[in-house]
Amino acid sequence: MKKIIRVWDLPIRLFHWLLVLCIIGSFISVNLGGNAIQWHAYFGYSVLTLLIFRIVWGFVGSTHARFTSFFPTKKAILDYLSGSSPRVLGHNPIGALSVFALLFVLSVQVFTGLFVDDEIAFQGPLAKFVPGWVVSLLSGIHEGNQVVIYTLITIHIAAIWFYKRFKGENLIKPMISGDKEIDPSEEAKYLPADLGRASKDGVLQRAFALLLLSIIAVVVGYFITK
Repeated sequence: MKKIIRVWDLPIRLFHWLLVLCIIGSFISVNLGGNAIQWHAYFGYSVLTLLIFRIVWGFVGSTHARFTSFFPTKKAILDYLSGSSPRVLGHNPIGALSVFALLFVLSVQVFTGLFVDDEIAFQGPLAKFVPGWVVSLLSGIHEGNQVVIYTLITIHIAAIWFYKRFKGENLIKPMISGDKEIDPSEEAKYLPADLGRASKDGVLQRAFALLLLSIIAVVVGYFITK
């Protein structure tokens, strides 16, 4: 019988899939143009809220959501690439690099978006507080950074396919159910301590996450409408 371990708590799973939906919505709305650009802004504000939540949750969340549990050190990366490192329940070192890279480029995107001014249909809520040259600079970064985001997302999807096709590891299923199934014959490939580190995902944990997200949403909403 397979051993079932809770790896991804509900807040992390919801963050992941809501972020996916917001990125898709942002992509569609910006390409439609016209009045849809306002929806692009709404999706951007939603991404900003989600990112702030994820960063905070990376310090106060469940075991495998915390950055300290998967921070990609040089040794961890080299050991993983050489095949000498044990398996992990959460993000492996390469997956961790992908996570941090996506968090960074998405943060750059939403930050610069706050200063965008196309002088036609949209002006970011902070554009009026900075000189024109700053607006132009950040608007250029906002536009160019899209390529980086799409590239990283493509690599992310390709990695999911690679692990499924060549390593027989389904990375999507645990992000839906929250659980990882460990075959008894595979347990020896994990550190015993890692197998005993299930993530907390109870009512209090979820209620705290909801409260935290609500506070962040209110604060973001206040500053973008002030």
